[in-house]
Amino acid sequence: MPKEVRASGNCGKFDIPGLRPVWYWLVQWSCRVFCMGFFGFRAYGTKNVPEGGGVILASNHQSFLDPIFCGVALRRHLHFVARDSLFRNGFFALLIRSLNAIPVKRDKPDVSSIKTVIAGLKQGNSICLFPEATRTSDGRIRAFKPGFGLLCRQAEVPVVPVLIDGAFECWPRHKKVFSPAHVTVCYGQAITAEQAKNMSDRELAELVTSRLRRMQDIYRLKRGKKPYRNYPG
Repeated sequence: MPKEVRASGNCGKFDIPGLRPVWYWLVQWSCRVFCMGFFGFRAYGTKNVPEGGGVILASNHQSFLDPIFCGVALRRHLHFVARDSLFRNGFFALLIRSLNAIPVKRDKPDVSSIKTVIAGLKQGNSICLFPEATRTSDGRIRAFKPGFGLLCRQAEVPVVPVLIDGAFECWPRHKKVFSPAHVTVCYGQAITAEQAKNMSDRELAELVTSRLRRMQDIYRLKRGKKPYRNYPG
């Protein structure tokens, strides 16, 4: 297996050899059982996620539970890019650091954290990103920023579009707690590093955005839901 890169220098309490993988597996297994029972969770296309080597999982963002939904169906351990405000509470910061969260400033460039992400990818880590940067207000997928394309091209790894649908219904941003709903996650066909290399940053961001919107239409129709229209820019 490729060597794991530390998400941060402040997670030493979980750096006991062998402890972190066991802890991640225990939390993942518990979350999987919960998601299947409470949300009727279903995942499709897991074979589209490479079993080894660096890879970016680019997902739409519907709820606070999205990192869990992205990771519970995969054998690989994911690293998650999370906004720095989530690390203000000491206990919660320790928890998410132990599960490979990487803090990134949302409102301004964070060169140090981006370098950490790219270094991890080059050493074989799988990184989960939410390039909309904030949760949707209506369930629709907003356009990804060109900065996402720049990161993907610099990392030179495959990019897997990940669709989450149903999480907005179970926990929209105006609600304080979640409720039961059917949640579907679909891992789309990867965009190879070579394909990404031949695109501009904007073209790559637009390609992943459009693929996710098409995937969302397909799976909403399969669930008997109306597809979204008039996507925001």
